[in-house]
Amino acid sequence: MQTILWNPMDQSLINRIVEAALLASNQPLALAQLLALFPEDAPPPAGSVEKALEELAANSVERGVELVEVASGFRFQVKADVHEWVSRLWTERKTKYTRATLETLALIAYKQPITRGEIEQIRGVAVSSNIIQSLEEREWIRVVGHRDVPGKPALFSTTRNFLDYFGLKSLDQLPPLSELKDIGELEPQLPFEDAPTPAGLPPEAETNHEERVDDEANDASADDENTPHEDDAAQATSEQEEE
Repeated sequence: MQTILWNPMDQSLINRIVEAALLASNQPLALAQLLALFPEDAPPPAGSVEKALEELAANSVERGVELVEVASGFRFQVKADVHEWVSRLWTERKTKYTRATLETLALIAYKQPITRGEIEQIRGVAVSSNIIQSLEEREWIRVVGHRDVPGKPALFSTTRNFLDYFGLKSLDQLPPLSELKDIGELEPQLPFEDAPTPAGLPPEAETNHEERVDDEANDASADDENTPHEDDAAQATSEQEEE
């Protein structure tokens, strides 16, 4: 196979290759993945892919999409100022998360690794199993170990998917917890319901609406199951009287 020799004039072609790959991919691409687009016998000049990313980011300033770096790599996403219009392309209802879900996710993000019991201690109420399950199914949290105490409770941490979904490169980009007076204030600062939308793809929260979990309904159902019914109470009273 003939070896391809790049020259400075080919930076434009490299830019186009990188741009096309980012637009064609349904997930962020790391620098190593972008470099792997080029054959081993014809690698791009050193620093040319990085330069392509810089130029693509600069050229998107006045466009409706922007090039950002998240935890898994680089991606194009719809800019916030035009998201309201673009979102009309997707007619499915957005996933709505209850305050309990948002508080649980926020505590895991800020206090990780953390156990379910520690979350309950901070919130002062029990954490529904449905909340933990829904966050795990969305691959926003995962078990990273177990606390060395009786019962060996699972330790939860956020995932790279969590960072990608909310447009974060690292946890350092989370707003300082010390600046928040109430955990509920996390909701407007972190766009839980209007997370950045990868360009060319419908929001995950909209396309996967069948995975929606109504935490409040499930919590109520769980409470109902754990609450003695009148018939049960009457039966217990009758048995005591017979004794």
